[in-house]
Amino acid sequence: MADDFKVSMLASGSAGNVTYIETPQHKVLVDAGLSGKKIDELMKSIGKSLQDVDKLFITHEHTDHLKGVGVLARKYGMDLYANDKTWAAIDGKIGKVDTAQKHVFQRDSTQLFGDLDVESYAVSHDAADPQFYAFHHDNKTFAMLTDTGYVNAKIASVFKNADAILMEANHDIEMLRYGSYAWSLKQRILGDEGHLSNVDGAENLSKMIGRNTKQIYLGHLSQENNQVPLAHLTVEQILQEHDFDVTNDFKLLDTSPDWATPLTEI
Repeated sequence: MADDFKVSMLASGSAGNVTYIETPQHKVLVDAGLSGKKIDELMKSIGKSLQDVDKLFITHEHTDHLKGVGVLARKYGMDLYANDKTWAAIDGKIGKVDTAQKHVFQRDSTQLFGDLDVESYAVSHDAADPQFYAFHHDNKTFAMLTDTGYVNAKIASVFKNADAILMEANHDIEMLRYGSYAWSLKQRILGDEGHLSNVDGAENLSKMIGRNTKQIYLGHLSQENNQVPLAHLTVEQILQEHDFDVTNDFKLLDTSPDWATPLTEI
């Protein structure tokens, strides 16, 4: 069926990150960087229930991706997936979780779950062993990328011509440089283990977008060093400079840490 692979960015930003993906056989989350109560509210806002979620994929141990993991695992019994180093880094941060719910998903590998194939890939970020995921169903792909300082050839190959993409547009470089952050934090964000800027995200997208690409979400915007209209305009202008018809070729969509994007067919 054409409408059986759906996605919603429940929350995306420096304050918290949660993504929901569903197929006929599975309903899964990527990260749970908000309170369990807030995630429950966001799920209900798209007409879905946490009781139906069977898997939660963890990208890394930072709080804006991890905050609600323990609560959701204990309350709803969902299976958790992360690589070995991330599990070690999480130890003590999510409370007691049944060992039967903990599963290892090593980076740069693929696991098959019925009608959903999940592919992991390493990213460059200041965490133990950060990785993100691409989800494949019925010859369609939704690929996710935030929390990285740069994009390597492996990631680019996964994203090439993906049907839907979540791409980081974390900061406006000038806002960050002249903002209130300490110089050490600015260096971290701008470095190879930091975050992609609006310009970085756009330039990488220009090499990934293909005929199949119909939805692009701009994610993980900094509340201090970015603005939604600015990120959107910057990415749109750069893609137009690369001869993309942003209005007709695909949808360029905004995200927020406070509200969920509509549950949308891929």
